[in-house]
Amino acid sequence: MGLSDAIARSASRHAHALVVEVPGSWRTRMAAERSLFARGWRLAVSPADADILVVCGEPGPGLAKAIEVVWHQMPGPRVRVDVHGGDEVGARLDEAHTGLIDTDHHRRDAQQRPTASELLAEQAGPGAESHGGHEGMDHGGHEGMDHGGHEGMDHGGHEGMDHGGHEGMDHGGHEGMDHGGHEGHGDMEMSPGGIPLAEGGEDRDGLEMDVLQVRFGPVLPHWPAGLVLRCSLQGDVIVEAQAEVVDGPPRQEDDVIGSARGIDNIASLLALAGWDDAAAEARRIRDTALEPGDGAAGSELERLRRSVRRSWTLRWSLRGVRRLSDEDAHARGLPADAVGDTYDRLIGMLDRAVAGVAATAAGNTGTRTNDAGRTLSTDHLAHLVMGLDLATARLVLASLDIHELLAGQAEHEVSHG
Repeated sequence: MGLSDAIARSASRHAHALVVEVPGSWRTRMAAERSLFARGWRLAVSPADADILVVCGEPGPGLAKAIEVVWHQMPGPRVRVDVHGGDEVGARLDEAHTGLIDTDHHRRDAQQRPTASELLAEQAGPGAESHGGHEGMDHGGHEGMDHGGHEGMDHGGHEGMDHGGHEGMDHGGHEGMDHGGHEGHGDMEMSPGGIPLAEGGEDRDGLEMDVLQVRFGPVLPHWPAGLVLRCSLQGDVIVEAQAEVVDGPPRQEDDVIGSARGIDNIASLLALAGWDDAAAEARRIRDTALEPGDGAAGSELERLRRSVRRSWTLRWSLRGVRRLSDEDAHARGLPADAVGDTYDRLIGMLDRAVAGVAATAAGNTGTRTNDAGRTLSTDHLAHLVMGLDLATARLVLASLDIHELLAGQAEHEVSHG
């Protein structure tokens, strides 16, 4: 017991936390991240990488269900804490630390947690088909891919994949298939382990490729809060997409928040691009910008902007990625600063953040960043990611500097019948 406790205490000093932001609770999420780093903890990139699940805000029913799926995916020892405001962060993380070193609790949790087959049976419900009931499944095994740092990054990977559901997967079209003498095996032959196989479809070259229906979000690092993107994939290329927002985001306004949110989005884009050091610096500047009366953020942000402009590797990796014309931006309801490619948008984000912090420091709130201009309808989001691979799609979304997602007309029509 003494050795087990000692190992648990040592491990708790280097815990990895998966932070979930409820739409509208981004400031609580920022406070949680700041406190995590101050303790020497790190952000987890997937449920499999996490020791602690930190839920920031009060989730609605849709997000609560997704969080429960992620909780079941986390290996033990595991701890969950719910933070309802920035003033609770310290106390809740203290509880998480106490829970991590409670070895007796972890033994009980390991004995009582449901098995994979029990979870599948629960999701399928009574009388479901053998390949049904996967609506709540989260196949998030690719979230934690290591991009090898800023110099060696590869945007062709599956970083951050959240395969959270197989709703809508079409299991038709197999009636005439030759199963090579396995006719007696029934549906299990087409659903090994209870997971439906992909179906075929023509790719852009006219060749037949497997088409897999997957869902990304809403629990995903460096991802707009509450966003669910349902995709049809051929390989790792998105050929069809439909976006929605779970539970709906509330609006928040604050004189400092506009700049801080923009800097937070810069940190996400740099992290997805594989430049972890610059992303960490951006998060530190973001935290400084949230402190009233602290003028240090301006000079620090200017240094970060110079570093980004000097990086040829970053420029090379982001140049030409989803270039948007004036007509493209207007048609998709994007502001004029979205014109250009992903690198142009990153530089624009830095320019706006520098100007916003300077305006706030000078007390000129009339020229601060306008949150209302940083919105995006889910109707337009799908068109921005079609034809891209998964990692590139995440870079493009991060470069749009979204402060709020709006439910589109198609989403309203579905919800209201």
